[in-house]
Amino acid sequence: MSTPPGQRRDRGYSHRLRRMREQGVKPLPGRDGHPSSDRYEHTGISVDCGWGNLHFAQTFESPTALAERMRKEGPGRRDIAFYVREPHVALASAPQELFLDPSHTYRLELSTYRAARRKLQGFTVRRMTNEEDAEAVNRIYSARNMVPVRPDFFWHRKDRALVYLIAEDNASGTVVGTVTGVDHVRAFGDPDRGASLWCLAVDPQARHPGIGEALVRRLAEVLQARGNAYLDLSVLHDNDQAIALYEKLGFHQIPVYALKRKNPINERLFAGPGPESELNPYARIIVEEARRRGIDVTVVDAEGGFFRLTYGGRSVMCRESLSEMTSAVAMSICDDKTVTRRTVERAGVHVPAVMETSSAEAIADFIAEHGSVVIKPARGEQGRGVAVGLTADDDVDGAIARAKQISDKVLVEEFVEGDDLRLIVIDYRLVAAAVRRPARVVGDGRSTARALIERLSRRRSAATGGESQIPLDSETERALREAGYGLDDVIGDGHEVPVRRTANLHTGGTIHDVTDHVHPALIDAAVKAARAIEIPVVGIDLLVKSHLKPDYAFIEANERPGLANHEPQPTAERFVDLLFPLSIPHAARQAKRTEPENPCPA
Repeated sequence: MSTPPGQRRDRGYSHRLRRMREQGVKPLPGRDGHPSSDRYEHTGISVDCGWGNLHFAQTFESPTALAERMRKEGPGRRDIAFYVREPHVALASAPQELFLDPSHTYRLELSTYRAARRKLQGFTVRRMTNEEDAEAVNRIYSARNMVPVRPDFFWHRKDRALVYLIAEDNASGTVVGTVTGVDHVRAFGDPDRGASLWCLAVDPQARHPGIGEALVRRLAEVLQARGNAYLDLSVLHDNDQAIALYEKLGFHQIPVYALKRKNPINERLFAGPGPESELNPYARIIVEEARRRGIDVTVVDAEGGFFRLTYGGRSVMCRESLSEMTSAVAMSICDDKTVTRRTVERAGVHVPAVMETSSAEAIADFIAEHGSVVIKPARGEQGRGVAVGLTADDDVDGAIARAKQISDKVLVEEFVEGDDLRLIVIDYRLVAAAVRRPARVVGDGRSTARALIERLSRRRSAATGGESQIPLDSETERALREAGYGLDDVIGDGHEVPVRRTANLHTGGTIHDVTDHVHPALIDAAVKAARAIEIPVVGIDLLVKSHLKPDYAFIEANERPGLANHEPQPTAERFVDLLFPLSIPHAARQAKRTEPENPCPA
């Protein structure tokens, strides 16, 4: 006998009410009217997550006890009190030390969650298994300005409450994303059978879409299989991109809050927007470092990236990484690539063959001699007007015309096959080195090249604060043609196609740190070039067959390199060291005196 429809609806309604009561986060009221911790086997539960302690507020006897625990936060940590129902009461216990985190809490009901049927494209989600995975996770944390975890923490923790998942690129084996889950049942025998999600992070250089979604889904499936009732998370109120993802997956907002202790890591959350908030990432990274040292900051023109730093009676005007310490002469040398080339060549730095555009016959002879060439404006930046790998069969005249829109003087340069290596030299010492790679899309068998490029461009823009985008211009079309595609062609599933020939960040290129492995000969060439130009802060671009080998060709010198592109290398720290040596802590100054002028890795 079947159940009447009305009874089924009533039964479903009763089930939802029962689930809400059973799975709620508010503890049963105590005799004094405050939430009671009597439901829990232990009181004052905290879980060490590596980056800090996660305090479960519902297990504390009182808001005062919670506040006292949070005041014990260790240096370099970021403790979080979660499931706080009455944050105002806890804040009243330590108003100068604690603050209400400006985040929303979202919940996914695991009883009704259904796994996605779509197959992962180009990457695999798995558990963290070894020390290399842990180091890769910390690399992603650093790239996302998150607190890294002591590597041995992953292997020496005694509890099984933490779940670590990573996303791995199938082609390269590189770890490109990570997420951490906390099983509340295993942590403290939670009668509500809850769980929470923390530290979702995707490598900003990741090629594939959907990595964050796949990590969240896989974590939900793991916890669902364990019998957990729900999965909660905390997300900043203005993180629209993340909130859109969570709502797409079925998360809904719930009225619980998080408390944090005031510290340098989360200063921007409780101190409000600082003077650097309107600056671009390249200026902001320097200003933030200066403020950490007590250096006064005056933003002169936020849109242009101009600011003034003042310390101990000394004042320096800067535009991002360009300061008054760089002379007008050095800027003039960097501004004209022909002058740059002659200057560094005299210092013994190897440069490719080059000519200024002249007659069609001369250009044809140059191309015939070198096989393929690069067309570039003598003045310009961010890769604008540059065409790479042109031959006699290509539209050289069109490339020259486009370059002339940037600069009256246009160069035809010998094309040198290899990787684009950027070396950051500050005070004539190498601070960072990174291989830059051109933008590439990976086909899914359904989307056109245009759609894939637009999708990748949006991801690159989001990862770089709007600094990196792939233009749909003639150079992008040419790169596609060379690969056998047009903008409206569908690219096969798993097929990787380059969409630019230049590796500039502003045209969608990706940056891969190699500071610890770059060959000493390449460092020597970069320092020689910097000294020849007499420029204290510079980005030297070389073309190399490998950053592990000594062979190279000098390309250009950038007088205003983007220091933010090389985090977590200490580029901003060394820049401020240069401007204000007395702001360096005494112990660091003593160590600096014993350093070799141009340290090279063995």
